[in-house]
Amino acid sequence: MPTQRPTTIRLRTSLFEEATDIVDQEFGSDLSLDEIARRVASSRRQLQRAYAEIGHTTFRDHLTRVRMEKAALLLSGRGLTVREVAHRVGYRQPAQFAKAFRRHFGSAPSDYRTGSAHGERFARPQVRSTAQAA
Repeated sequence: MPTQRPTTIRLRTSLFEEATDIVDQEFGSDLSLDEIARRVASSRRQLQRAYAEIGHTTFRDHLTRVRMEKAALLLSGRGLTVREVAHRVGYRQPAQFAKAFRRHFGSAPSDYRTGSAHGERFARPQVRSTAQAA
């Protein structure tokens, strides 16, 4: 891979940081790569490159990771149902949320809640290769 110019690296770093700030703040809303690209005044492709080269991830994987981390915090509080947690982190369908949660943590949201209530630690998210993600 050819060496990137410093200005290109700075631009992509800035795009990545702006995009991740938006995702971190608005993870519960219906976010898309196209919308984020528009908001950071970039093209879809440039933002994809920033995620790949600076963040070593994809937009979708980053959004899912943020949502799952926030969901784990909400579930450990025991004040909300799994359905309510799903909606707060941006999933319209609780079943879709539960599937994503199981894929990420290796356990169902209700099992995670029970385990976190008893002080058990769950394994960190399962990392998928880019070949599996495609």
